[in-house]
Amino acid sequence: MPSQTLTLLLAGGQGSRLFPLTRDRAKPAVPFGGKYRVVDFTLSNCLHSGLRQILVLTQYKSQSLQRHLRDGWSIFSPECGEFITMVPPQMRTSDSWYEGTADALHQNLYLLERSPSQDALILAADHIYRMDYAAMIQVHRENGADLTVACMRVPLSEASAFGVMGIDQDARIVTFDEKPEHPEHIPGSPEEALVSMGIYVFTKQILIDALVEDHDLAGSSHDFGRDIIPRMIGNGKVFAYSFGGQRGRVTSDHYWRDVGTIDAFYDANMDLLKPVPPLDLYQENWGIRTYHGQNPPARMVPGSTGDQGVLLDSILGAGALISGGYVKQSILSSRVRVLDGASVEDSILFDHVTVGEGAVLKRCIIDKGVTVPPGMHIGVNLEADRERYTVSDNGVIVVPRLHCFS
Repeated sequence: MPSQTLTLLLAGGQGSRLFPLTRDRAKPAVPFGGKYRVVDFTLSNCLHSGLRQILVLTQYKSQSLQRHLRDGWSIFSPECGEFITMVPPQMRTSDSWYEGTADALHQNLYLLERSPSQDALILAADHIYRMDYAAMIQVHRENGADLTVACMRVPLSEASAFGVMGIDQDARIVTFDEKPEHPEHIPGSPEEALVSMGIYVFTKQILIDALVEDHDLAGSSHDFGRDIIPRMIGNGKVFAYSFGGQRGRVTSDHYWRDVGTIDAFYDANMDLLKPVPPLDLYQENWGIRTYHGQNPPARMVPGSTGDQGVLLDSILGAGALISGGYVKQSILSSRVRVLDGASVEDSILFDHVTVGEGAVLKRCIIDKGVTVPPGMHIGVNLEADRERYTVSDNGVIVVPRLHCFS
């Protein structure tokens, strides 16, 4: 059944709210959890769901993403009709960049028309979660649906960031309001709203017809949430599929995070350090695939003073070295070095970061390849940090790549 589904992975957003982590890379290519890239979670879901015909629609700063997919995801066999194919903007139907999620697909309409698939699964490449898409596709077909939208419950106070829907007793969507200022609550549950996850299964020909119609409509923003879905509710069979239900092979941890801001990204990483992480990365039949560099084992050694390194409640990537330093509640990616007398707490360090002797880091995200000078303090004085670095609303300090310390 999944072999009859074409998967379209939308990976072209600018990721401006995640700047400066997206200064040189697309949001789906941002490192996560000391080992992965954000896109690995969606692609791993596809792999475990039996989906092996995947088009990745890119746009902004896609070189890092392209390299990661080449190195870590060249695993399918084109001879068997399997592929993960990068699709950059080609301006086949327009002289502009993609102007919305629906426009991104309309500009590549010929790829849909050429595909022999029965259904089209549309996904975003910038969310952290585990989900069996095959179960959702099966429900879509059992319902004879034109469109099925994955949904979840969120606190009413957070619902304005999503498309909010209302459903009937048969899970048919009867209302859909994209990012409303005053969202409607779930009947009988005044503190919750039912929202779209941006995961859609379309019957393929229905999708093609909807994209063509939307393209010709004056005033359309060419967006699924604002335009396509509301129009289809009155004219087609549109159903909701509940995320984290009993169907499917993945354990139901109900974890889904949009890591589109610095604070959301930081919090999702810190979730992995909880005694019982809300996202289960250890389910043996649902591993998260990624690219593994040729790194030596991680280790801890005495520093130059003879003091032993300390590691508490942290993730240590391959090839990381703690040489007399102190690390607590932090994520260290591959080849990170924490030298004698340095202290790292509540922080995320990307690949090849070096923390010099006696340096102090608190609530920091340090981008790839940065060398923190000996004795440097970051995260101790927020007012001073705001003059030098990006500081999030919640006080997380981000030091970008190639930063020049003064």
